[in-house]
Amino acid sequence: MTFIYPAVFTPNKEGPGYHAWFPDLEGCAAEGPDLEDTMDNAREAAYNWICVELEEENADLPEVSHEEDLELEEGSFVRQMMIVVKLMPDND
Repeated sequence: MTFIYPAVFTPNKEGPGYHAWFPDLEGCAAEGPDLEDTMDNAREAAYNWICVELEEENADLPEVSHEEDLELEEGSFVRQMMIVVKLMPDND
């Protein structure tokens, strides 16, 4: 399954690197020393968040926010992140 969620990236105020968070995935955030690493970390965090949700009996993934509806801090920007989750049949 492929999921696409917006991630908000904000440059760290104290030092290099970025902070990223997903407005639609409650509590899902990541950081990194540069934009590329932050994007990789954000994708991994979203993957883990989605996998945990899919393991629930009543999995309910949130709807995707529209980029124009997001309120951003000065210097922040949005990137659409694609997360691919391969579902495997149970081996029980």
